[in-house]
Amino acid sequence: MIRLALAGLLLGLTLVGAPAQGLAAAPSLNWGSEVNPSRCPTDQGYRYLEINVTRKVEGEPAMDPSGNVWAILEFNQHIQVWKVGTTGGGERFCALVRYQGSFTTVGGVSPGGTDPSIAPGIDGSFEGGYRLVFEAEEVSNPSYGIRGHIGTFSGPLVGGLTDWLGFYYNASTVPAPEWWGWVYHGGNNGAWVNAITGNQGDIID
Repeated sequence: MIRLALAGLLLGLTLVGAPAQGLAAAPSLNWGSEVNPSRCPTDQGYRYLEINVTRKVEGEPAMDPSGNVWAILEFNQHIQVWKVGTTGGGERFCALVRYQGSFTTVGGVSPGGTDPSIAPGIDGSFEGGYRLVFEAEEVSNPSYGIRGHIGTFSGPLVGGLTDWLGFYYNASTVPAPEWWGWVYHGGNNGAWVNAITGNQGDIID
């Protein structure tokens, strides 16, 4: 499930037809610059692309910062894992995981918390991802291929954000992502950013 920490930053939504000086910036997120190979460490002088796969995920619950399911997601996920070094306990990797897909609200409290009862059936799109640096041993016989499309998966994904990790690696511990963030576009119903840097906006009726 997409379930991440609460941050209190809220920005106003653009008011159509308001004077230019009264416009507030719509929520946005420059996630592409963070989920990027240039952000992976190269402390041992190399960066090798080991895993480069895509998959489709259907029926994944989206949770707000309070733990309430506010929407159901369908998305394409691009998983890249770069080998960036070795350690005493195994090897060091940098995973870049990108999402692009759609959401449909289930009704209840809005994700940004400003509306206690949004309607079900509001559709929109979303995008974003995360960057994870971890240490692990490689699985000798991976469950899925290391290149290309690996199939369609049904949510909720067991293991949350890093459910795919066990396909390819044995990791004794999995740290929190170094960066994560998603932006949800609801058209006339607004936009919401859920990111490590703070939450902005909301999806409302």
